[in-house]
Amino acid sequence: MKTNHINQTVTFLASAQEVYEALLDEKKHAAFTGAEANIDRSENGNFDMYEGYCHGYNIELVKNEKIVQAWHFAEEGWPDDHYSICTFALEQIDDKTKLTFIQTDVPEHKVTALTSGWEEFYWKPLAIYLKH
Repeated sequence: MKTNHINQTVTFLASAQEVYEALLDEKKHAAFTGAEANIDRSENGNFDMYEGYCHGYNIELVKNEKIVQAWHFAEEGWPDDHYSICTFALEQIDDKTKLTFIQTDVPEHKVTALTSGWEEFYWKPLAIYLKH
């Protein structure tokens, strides 16, 4: 299977700690996505969100700086045993946080849909949530 990657950079009007917590705290995650999330915050801990559409596990967690996770999407044409690697790198710049997101090993035929999906279902609602 041919794979590709997604690389996005987003800036939030919030601290790196607030962004980190929103991504890993299941109640905060559910608040900004509008979907229940089950997240084990330990390295190698599992997560499940969007009623099973996404699941995976944590690879590396550096508090308020970096989250590396293996993600599986219940997408047509996404092999059952295939995980992509998502890296969320956080950089505090004054009162804002720059998030650099890289997703590798994305099945090539899913890159376009997932690129817009991260924007629509993650970055935009997260920005709105963090303003509160």
